[in-house]
Amino acid sequence: MLPLKNDRFLRALRCEPVDMTPVWMMRQAGRYLPEYRQTRTRAKDFLTLCKTPELACEVTLQPLARFSLDAAILFSDILTIPDAMGLGLYFSEGEGPRFERPVRSKAEIDKLAVPDPNQSLSYVMDAVSLIRRELDGKVPLIGFSGSPWTLATYMVEGGTTKNFSKVKGLMFDQPQVMHTLLDKIAQAVTAYLNAQIAAGAQTVMIFDTWGGILTSRDYLGFSLLYMEKIVAGLTREYEGQTIPVILFTKDGSEWLEEIATTGCDAIGLDWKLPIGKARQRVRDKVALQGNMDPCILYASPERIREEVASILANYGNGNGHIFNLGHGIHPEVNPERVTVFIDAVHELSKKYHQ
Repeated sequence: MLPLKNDRFLRALRCEPVDMTPVWMMRQAGRYLPEYRQTRTRAKDFLTLCKTPELACEVTLQPLARFSLDAAILFSDILTIPDAMGLGLYFSEGEGPRFERPVRSKAEIDKLAVPDPNQSLSYVMDAVSLIRRELDGKVPLIGFSGSPWTLATYMVEGGTTKNFSKVKGLMFDQPQVMHTLLDKIAQAVTAYLNAQIAAGAQTVMIFDTWGGILTSRDYLGFSLLYMEKIVAGLTREYEGQTIPVILFTKDGSEWLEEIATTGCDAIGLDWKLPIGKARQRVRDKVALQGNMDPCILYASPERIREEVASILANYGNGNGHIFNLGHGIHPEVNPERVTVFIDAVHELSKKYHQ
């Protein structure tokens, strides 16, 4: 593989000196880009887009052609693993992801097999390899997965939900059955991310979208415990390069200290806690990724620059900050506002790295 022309992102994850704060966006390849919408139309449906390596590569690279981003992230979906487990993933217009065969009993969960990522998920590995080749060393490539708890919510509920009654009901009523499910998913995620690393991912991120719906006791026992198991099982060095790991729990500010002890290299933050306070709490033990409210991108260029400046100042001098949104970019955002955002991070952060 070619050496990186821009390794700012990986250096920041290792809390090493950089010339400016690196920046990328969650969901940076997505519906806010007209070129993405054109490719999505050609694909006819979302799953075809995800499962066709050439199309997944195409949309992964689209934002890099527009913006001075410091990382690419694999275009895929967090629900690829439960789909490979045979749950029958499909997408309903206006309803989001659904499963034909949700799992809600001990018997159904016992039947689940941990998929071989190089067989049933080979299309993801093919996409990773192709993206890495097409990037040609421009920036690093991020691989990712959903967390076991987050994947379990979809697998038990059968899709999106407002009150999480089925998955929480199983957790409270039959905790050992839920632990069996989470352990199987953790094994699957570990194998999946290691396969992505072998295919060319230079860092990996675990998205715990729904950890924040849990009490502190249940978050530690049903969500963070399994992310920690995954971190312990990951390939942390490949072809002579360290492989950093990022953990992101939406609404997870309560548990920063605990997340920092998992062995991860960085914590992704939502926008609800000032990043300076987060830095004080983790004491440079890990890097921090975040954490601008995505809705700022609906504001004027002046207001966007002001918010970028505020977050940079709040973090302060030194290393270990990757600038990002506190969650995924919204589909209605004007791409010109993204240009303002990305350029502002690079321009205004230089003074913090002198």
